[in-house]
Amino acid sequence: MENNHAQTNTTMGTVGQVIGRFIVAAIILGITAFFTPNFTINNWWSLGVAAIVLSVMDYLIVKFTGLHAMAFGKGFVGFVLAVVTLYVTQFLVAGYSITWMAAIIGALIYGVIDYILPGEQGV
Repeated sequence: MENNHAQTNTTMGTVGQVIGRFIVAAIILGITAFFTPNFTINNWWSLGVAAIVLSVMDYLIVKFTGLHAMAFGKGFVGFVLAVVTLYVTQFLVAGYSITWMAAIIGALIYGVIDYILPGEQGV
């Protein structure tokens, strides 16, 4: 009986972590879009979907390559992956628009904000 209770707490903790990461990723993405010229997210739904898409792309990149798509602290390859994921997301999310130059600037801003905020997030 106690084993089921421990498993439920672990599952709820994991769900809470995923929701927390999603909220932090959406906040970081919204701040990044606000401060980056030529980077627009039209509404809250687009912001939420973009945060999910970026999180899934980062997860898949980590899963298959072991590299994080984060601009800050992950070197040149991480920066390039962050730029590409920010740019490619516009083809997957309606209401999300970004230019290549904005993706470069946005990756820098996203990386700095991600580094400053507590917790373990990723693009």
